[in-house]
Amino acid sequence: MTGASITDLALAKVGQQVARRIEARKSDAPESIEVRLIRGDAVTLEPVRWLWPGFLPAAMLTILGGAPGCGKTTIALSLAATVTSGNTWPDGAGRSAPGDVVIWSGEDAHAVLAARLVAMGADMRRVHFIDGITGSDGEAFDPGRDMPLLEAKAEGLAAPRLLILDPIVSAVAGDSHKGAEVRRSLQPVVALAQRLGCAVVGVTHFSKGTAGRDPAERITGSIAFAALARVVLVAAKVKTSDDDGEPRRVLVRAKSNIGPDDGGFAYTLDRVEVAPEVEGQRVVWLEALEGSARDVLAEAEADPDGDEESSALAEAVQFLRSELRDGPKPAKAIFREARDAGHSERTIKRAKAELQAESIKEKPGWVWALPVKGAKDANSANDSKAQAAGLLANWTKDANESPLGNLGPLGTLGPLADADEVV
Repeated sequence: MTGASITDLALAKVGQQVARRIEARKSDAPESIEVRLIRGDAVTLEPVRWLWPGFLPAAMLTILGGAPGCGKTTIALSLAATVTSGNTWPDGAGRSAPGDVVIWSGEDAHAVLAARLVAMGADMRRVHFIDGITGSDGEAFDPGRDMPLLEAKAEGLAAPRLLILDPIVSAVAGDSHKGAEVRRSLQPVVALAQRLGCAVVGVTHFSKGTAGRDPAERITGSIAFAALARVVLVAAKVKTSDDDGEPRRVLVRAKSNIGPDDGGFAYTLDRVEVAPEVEGQRVVWLEALEGSARDVLAEAEADPDGDEESSALAEAVQFLRSELRDGPKPAKAIFREARDAGHSERTIKRAKAELQAESIKEKPGWVWALPVKGAKDANSANDSKAQAAGLLANWTKDANESPLGNLGPLGTLGPLADADEVV
């Protein structure tokens, strides 16, 4: 029997099995049951609703991850305090719509969480801690089993705006490392968010030994956690050799399917007295941060006292010197090839400073070049600039990039990594 005939027989057998299943389904199902289709032009287009614009979407799941000790729970409670009090968000772009917050924690006592909320100015009348299941002899709330009960209870609140689950892995009834089980277990959480219009923040840890990887992939357990979330926020403590004062920390967006997926904020943690002999930890928000989560975390987690950072910088210097050896090159192309080679954007910028490479503003963007040395007069300098322009045009043509058009004069070689340099 030929291979083709074997294939035909196999396909025919599969077709017969499918036909039998369809007939069985028809015979078992009432006449009124059928698949429902909705035509595309009947779907109403709706904008994304945000609780904190750009960072915390309403009616969706957000994951907040990070290493132990960076203050993830306190960050989540800071968001809760902002919601309950209707205060301004960390970016100062607007105020939250006041509303109710529901909190479940499998790691901290209610008194500890309450002290932190009071320290951050929360309206405690709008805070609701999940305290077990009634009529079950003190049975504890299980987020992997009791989400429908929670949804029914939350519907009775005046304005349910935020649900915090800490840790989110407790909502998974099965193996949190299996994607299918994570998706199945988190579906009730996603459904609650959609039906109540409530933002859900799931707090979790980074997996050990994942430094340097894509931050969204560092979330502990299955990648399905990050895949189901519309936004993933990550936090880290900045390593420093200075032992004085509270260390800086960073919160950045690692993923967003519905908005910008980079940038964030620096912050510190401190403690204030909230009652006699009772202190509460709070977040103090600092300046806004730019750049991808991978680059920001790479700098935050680098050891300033070790040789790893020096080695990374030395390798980046060698890489950049090789890239610019034949002439100027667009900064965008350099960053793209640096990422492929395993260098972070910030390390490449430090390498640029180490080499004293120059930034040149040209269409369609910035280009980098090694410094022109030994130019004894204006003519030799102009010759060098003209040669650089020619090399840049040839590089662009060879790389199949869009034509640069009329390069014009190269202008003044600006300072290193100007603040207004956009790459």
